[in-house]
Amino acid sequence: MLHLDTGNTGFMLLCCSLVMLMTPGLAFFYGGLVGRRNVLAIMMQSFVSMGWTTVIWYAFGYSLCFSGGEGGVIGNLDMAFMRNITLTTPSPNDTIPLIVFMAYQMMFAIITPALITGAFANRVTFKAYLIFLTLWLVLVYFPFVHMIWGGGVLQKWGVLDFAGGIVVHNIAGIAALAAVLYVGPRRFKDKGPHSIPLVALGTGLLWFGWYGFNAGSEFRVDSTTATAFINTDLAASFAAVTWMAVDWITTRKPKFLGLLTGAVAGLATVTPAAGFVSPTSAVVIGIVSGLVCYLAVALKNRLNWDDALDVWGVHGVGGFLGIVMLGVLATKAFNPAGADGLLAGNASFFYKQCAAVLLSSAWAFIFTLVMLWLIDRFTPVRVTESHEQVGLDEALHGEAAYIDIEVA
Repeated sequence: MLHLDTGNTGFMLLCCSLVMLMTPGLAFFYGGLVGRRNVLAIMMQSFVSMGWTTVIWYAFGYSLCFSGGEGGVIGNLDMAFMRNITLTTPSPNDTIPLIVFMAYQMMFAIITPALITGAFANRVTFKAYLIFLTLWLVLVYFPFVHMIWGGGVLQKWGVLDFAGGIVVHNIAGIAALAAVLYVGPRRFKDKGPHSIPLVALGTGLLWFGWYGFNAGSEFRVDSTTATAFINTDLAASFAAVTWMAVDWITTRKPKFLGLLTGAVAGLATVTPAAGFVSPTSAVVIGIVSGLVCYLAVALKNRLNWDDALDVWGVHGVGGFLGIVMLGVLATKAFNPAGADGLLAGNASFFYKQCAAVLLSSAWAFIFTLVMLWLIDRFTPVRVTESHEQVGLDEALHGEAAYIDIEVA
C-alpha cells in the first residue's frame, strides 16, 4: 500500500531531474574531448539514448528489471508498457509512487550505455550503435539491475551496490574495453581535446547531477541521504586533487584536464559505497581512485589500447575499485541497513563483493564482444576509412558543430 510522503516524493523527482541532466553533461564532456569533426556524432550518441532507452524502458525494460524473477537473473513482463501500474502503486519504498521510482531508474538506464561511447569515439556507425545500445541494455544492463537491485540472485546473496558501481560504471567500463579491442584503433587520431572548456562544462553538470545519482539512491530523505551527498563531494574533490598532483609531478605542470578527469574518477568510484561508508572512508576512496585510475590510464596508453576517452580507466577500473573498497570499508555505523566490511571483521562480505565484480566484469566483456561480432554480420560496426577521415559529423549526419571555422 502507498503511504505517500510528499517530501520524499518531491526529493526523488528532483533527483530524477538531476540524473537526467547527467546525460547532456556526459555529451558535453565527451564532445569537448574529441576533435571538431566528431563533436556532434559523439554528443548524439548520448542524446539518442535519452530517447531510445526511454522507449525500451517503457515497453519492457523496467519490467525485466523490477518485476518478478525473485532470486534469479532477469524479471518478467508483468509490468510491460506500464501495465498494472496505477497512481497508488507503491515502489520498493512505499512512501513514493512506483511511477517516480520507475522514472528515476530510467535515468540510470539512459546514461549507462552512453558511457561506453567514449571508448570507440570517431569509429562506429550510427546504425550499429543503435543496435548495440538495444542489445547491450537487454543482455547486460537489465540482468545486473535485476540481480543487484531488483530482488535477483546477487541481492539475495548479500551483494551491495548503493548507486551503481557494478550496475553502471563497472559493466560500462569493461564493455568499453571489449569494444576498443574489437573495433580497433582510430586511423586518424585527434590532435587532442578540441575544447577543454566544454569538458569543464560537462564535468560541472556531471558533478552536480551526481548528487541526485548517489543521494537519491536512498529513496528517502534521512541521515544516510546526507551521508551519501557529502561522501560524493569528498571523494570527487580528493580524487581531483590527487590526479592533478600526480599529473603535476609527472609532467611538471598542473593540468586542468587532469583535475576534471580525476573528479569523474572519484565520482565513479564512490558511487557504490556512497551510502554505506563514513566520510573519512570517502576521503580514502577519493585519494585511492585518483591514483589508481591515473595509473590505469597510463597502463592503457602503454598497451596502446585506443580507449579514446578513457572509459575503461575511469569507469571500469573506478567501478571495480569502488565495489572492492566497499567490501573493505562498509560500516553499519553509517547505514544500519548496509553491512560491515573487512575492516569491521566481516570478511565474507568482502569476498562476496569481489566475486560479484569479477562476475560482472567477465559478463560485460564477453557479451559485448559477442554482440559486436553478431552486429558486424548484418551491418558494418566500423565506419569506412574515408568517413573517418572526413569526420563523422559530416559523413554520418551531414552536420557541422562549427560553421565557417577551419577544422582540425
